[in-house]
Amino acid sequence: MRGWPVTLDEPRLLDEPVALRPVRVRDARTWREIRVRNAPWLRPWEPTNPETPLYRSSLSPYVSMVRAMRREARLGQALPWVVTYGGEFAGQLTVGSIVWGSARSGQVGYWIDEKFAGRGIIPTALALAVDHSFRVVGLHRLEASIRPENQASRRVVEKLGFRDEGLRRRQLHIDGAWRDHLCYALTTEEVPDRLMNRWRGAVLTSKSGTGAEAGGFPPGA
Repeated sequence: MRGWPVTLDEPRLLDEPVALRPVRVRDARTWREIRVRNAPWLRPWEPTNPETPLYRSSLSPYVSMVRAMRREARLGQALPWVVTYGGEFAGQLTVGSIVWGSARSGQVGYWIDEKFAGRGIIPTALALAVDHSFRVVGLHRLEASIRPENQASRRVVEKLGFRDEGLRRRQLHIDGAWRDHLCYALTTEEVPDRLMNRWRGAVLTSKSGTGAEAGGFPPGA
């Protein structure tokens, strides 16, 4: 797939550099530790799927998951990144379910270690991913499906200009039950310039004290 594998970074916007790098098999041990430690934090928003365990102590499910993500990337079906903050593993952001042909669309998903929440890391990472997906990979539309109760995740996409396209009833099996989701979407026509430019301007305006505070996001942002 054009534009993959690739590492993207924004070194100066926040207190520490934010980067997206491809998932690696050797991330499995760190991945397991973070997700087990963050189980209560992530449980309400996680798909009920044995391939993405929150509690298993063995390493093999995580290795299998990473290998599956890398295989999908080679097939042009996903862009699976690790989010780093100051060089430390902070979470994950994936553009998945990529469809080519006349659709050229993908689904965005992300999570962050609770200890890094509220610093603007995920909006920065998502802006990097959107720009790369539209301008390099060649996608036309990105969607994010978010539970209505997940205010933190909704704030991430809303701050970056994703449109709320309405409620999808019982769309995904989350935390043991079928849950409603809001569909947010963005197309290339809505980002004639780089999305990172828009986000950078918002953050710098906040730091200058002339706008809404860019930091202080609720948990998950």
